[in-house]
Amino acid sequence: QLQLVESGGGLVQAGGSLRLSCTGPGFTLGTYAVGWFRQAPLKERAAVSCISSRGSSTHYIDSVKGRFTISTDNAKNTMYLQMDNLKPEDTGVYYCGVASRELVGTRCLHVHNMAYWGKGTQVTVSS
Repeated sequence: QLQLVESGGGLVQAGGSLRLSCTGPGFTLGTYAVGWFRQAPLKERAAVSCISSRGSSTHYIDSVKGRFTISTDNAKNTMYLQMDNLKPEDTGVYYCGVASRELVGTRCLHVHNMAYWGKGTQVTVSS
């Protein structure tokens, strides 16, 4: 069972930045799709950004385009989400997800396509 751990969340004012990290024992990047998802209060978990299998493409939801950047460091087996110009509507628990099969295109944005999850890290953006 793959164990993932997110870190880097916190409380920040609107316009500020945070960088989230995700890693864990046995976490090996490169083959399967990975992504960041968030769950706002009283809402379902939803995609923020993802990288499809073998790093072939990167995808973002419209509301974070130009503000968030997803990346990986294969040498460290760590994935990141750089979040700039944060807005109050970005508040939520952020989860990293890893698929157990190859996914092409925007399929990595689908929550049900992820097989492994971390426990999440809280991001709170104050106005």
